[in-house]
Amino acid sequence: MLLSLHIIEWLEEHMLTCPSKYLLHIDCPGCGIQRSFILLIKGDVLASLKMYPALFPILVMLAYTAMHLKWDFTHGARNIKILQLVAATVIVCFYIYKIVNHKLNA
Repeated sequence: MLLSLHIIEWLEEHMLTCPSKYLLHIDCPGCGIQRSFILLIKGDVLASLKMYPALFPILVMLAYTAMHLKWDFTHGARNIKILQLVAATVIVCFYIYKIVNHKLNA
């Protein structure tokens, strides 16, 4: 338990700076994924989902890809492409939502 708290604190202290946010002062389509991941490992699934909904399809895609590399599923490559498309669609839709609702941090 104590080790996991140290890992979470380390992650919070060493988050990467978004070049788009730093240079242009607006969120990029990936802004929020680090904070969403930290919320998820803290156990706050709902807050993580609200912060960056695409994290979940991305994690599913990564897990499936790792399993495919180990066990070589019959239609694994096709399924990975479908999961990539789902993740990309969620990223684009959420970014459009942020633009339409003026939730980009300008």
